[in-house]
Amino acid sequence: MKSNLRSAEEMLAALRAGEVTSVELTDEAIARIEREDKAINAICVPDFDRARAAARDADQARARGEDRPLLGIPVTVKESYDMAGLPTTWGMPQQANHVPAEDAVQVSRLKAAGAVILGKTNVPLGLQDIQSFNEIHGTTNNPWNHERTSGGSSGGSAAGLACGFGALSLGSDLAGSLRTPAHFCGIYAHKPTVGLAATRGMVAPPGPALPTDLDLAVVGPMARTAGDLTLLLDVMAGPDPLTHGVAYNVTLPPARHERLGDFRVLVLDEHPLIPTGAAVRAGVDRVADALIASGARVERHSPLLPDLTEAGTLYMQLLFSGSVARFPVDAYEQLRASAAGLSADDRSLDAARLRAMVFSHRDWMEANTLRELHRHGWRQLFAEFDAVVCPITPTPAFPHNHDPDLLERRIDIDGAEYPYFDQLVWAGLATMPGLPATAIPAGRSPDGLPVGVQLIGPMFGDRTPLRLAELLEQAIGGFRAPE
Repeated sequence: MKSNLRSAEEMLAALRAGEVTSVELTDEAIARIEREDKAINAICVPDFDRARAAARDADQARARGEDRPLLGIPVTVKESYDMAGLPTTWGMPQQANHVPAEDAVQVSRLKAAGAVILGKTNVPLGLQDIQSFNEIHGTTNNPWNHERTSGGSSGGSAAGLACGFGALSLGSDLAGSLRTPAHFCGIYAHKPTVGLAATRGMVAPPGPALPTDLDLAVVGPMARTAGDLTLLLDVMAGPDPLTHGVAYNVTLPPARHERLGDFRVLVLDEHPLIPTGAAVRAGVDRVADALIASGARVERHSPLLPDLTEAGTLYMQLLFSGSVARFPVDAYEQLRASAAGLSADDRSLDAARLRAMVFSHRDWMEANTLRELHRHGWRQLFAEFDAVVCPITPTPAFPHNHDPDLLERRIDIDGAEYPYFDQLVWAGLATMPGLPATAIPAGRSPDGLPVGVQLIGPMFGDRTPLRLAELLEQAIGGFRAPE
């Protein structure tokens, strides 16, 4: 196996044993990018000169006896993170020349851990799509089928990892932006519990990098193995040193179990708001079968599960009420007029999204109160179960679709069309209440596309789905390089 398709843990072992240098790993990764990324377009902002310098520094540090968590490991960073000296545009043409003066807190943590940053990875316009394309950097293709999307908004990171462009990557997730690209590209990703990892410096330009507490959105790790997710999460976790970090540090509880057969798992493959495609259902079943074979307790239904229709609607309300907060006044007034024209009997997700775009503060507070009730329901469920296994989206990666009107797009599920954004309800299952969720590979579709599932765990119980992911990787296999 090529060195840069090793896991980060394997690279660290080789570095510590003196079998390879960081300069060699970095040069291999850069050569791979230069050779293969023209067809994929994952690395939109290369930073090779600084990467080579960082690799030399890492080798010198190791020669002095230093050993940090990621010392000498080549990694990438999603374009949306601030990095001093490199553009941070979020794919927005008007911000093409925006270059922040300081690193995002997570970039600083990567560097402090000794990582070698190869460059930045592609994103959709404003991070507002389940694909990754924009006018500045173009389209990122799925490594398994270039006619299909790599996912979004961390699509460049997922595609790059699948191709061996570094061992780890920093992503972010508001609407499945870590989990969906992992599912589409056959890699691993972890959406942490909301608030677990500081987000300062992951802000749309030209906004200031303030230590704000985000609603719904998180930053998180992406990798080719489940163990590497834990390695990177341990670097990322912790409050912002400018605010909560003044008072406390984070100590996550250990995983609830160490053996696959000890887990209590609720398996879901049906959602009342959207059907599940056959390929994804087969991936869920494959994981369920492995759990059952190990002796784990597996249930398909539970009265403790919060109402999925209400949860999906509530997620759309919270997501879309925030997405239009900075719309121009004239656009906002058009939305108000459209929402006012809806029939009172229209309870579709399209209607819920439109109404949410013009929420009053009172409306939002009512939705937030309902979210707290759902969180309480999840606490009760996780007293009886350790994890929930379910889809990430209803289908494998779909063909590129650049229709600028996202609300008019459709998603094909086994030959039937559904509104494009309806597929987000599975991602929202963990996002709305702020729960951790680990995306893992779960097989291939009949036409060879990767299929993933997510493992949802209890709040701040991140190590439980991460450990379950490691055990399932051993049971059913994990990442496989594109053919």
